[in-house]
Amino acid sequence: MLNRVQYRHDSIVINKDDKPVAVLVDAQLFARIRRLQDRFDALSKPTEAGFANTPEAEGLAEIDAAVAEVRAQRKRR
Repeated sequence: MLNRVQYRHDSIVINKDDKPVAVLVDAQLFARIRRLQDRFDALSKPTEAGFANTPEAEGLAEIDAAVAEVRAQRKRR
């Protein structure tokens, strides 16, 4: 399995009770995933800080309204 991941750059999904629980990926892909996660976290921090004092229900309602607005705009096109 490790040779498939290392040399063929395959990914291997490990299942337990027919549900995926882990994945073997090559080190380069893992490093890329970590960099993307770090970048996402950095980009998300300002948004998170902006909503820090907003009650959860209010924030979710605002997100739902924004999604509905975008979907309505797309339907009009």
